[in-house]
Amino acid sequence: MKSSPDYPSRQIGFTLAELLLVMTIGAALMAVAPPLIQKALPGVQLKGGAREIAAGLRHVRNQAVATHESRRFMLDVERLRYWSEDGSKRRSLPEGIEIELFTAESELEDNGVGGIRFFPDGSSTGGSVTLRHGERGYKIRVDWLTGQVEIIDAG
Repeated sequence: MKSSPDYPSRQIGFTLAELLLVMTIGAALMAVAPPLIQKALPGVQLKGGAREIAAGLRHVRNQAVATHESRRFMLDVERLRYWSEDGSKRRSLPEGIEIELFTAESELEDNGVGGIRFFPDGSSTGGSVTLRHGERGYKIRVDWLTGQVEIIDAG
């Protein structure tokens, strides 16, 4: 098909100026984004840690009910680690997070290690685990009567 005066041929594509403008905007965004991500990362890690600990506590409670035996969720506040007393893999929290464990005196061991015990009926010794990073914080509470686990913003 030939172009006619009524339908001039069009060039398809971008001009060099348009490409340079898009590249400049992209470079500016890449320069600004990493500091913003770095600033948000500790908060994301903190909330993720709180969710992991809450899931671990719920798992141990479910195991106690299913096996009809008491089970303990263990926490090492100095080494930032937690695990189930049944020998499951020890998991770690990211560096920079502070942990505080509030539990029954009978569940405390030496060297900053303690636990929360769950019983076959679903109840527990109760307690809480607080995770903090700077001004932000989350408290994971375990109700002694029901063994229910909840995460509360303590920031």
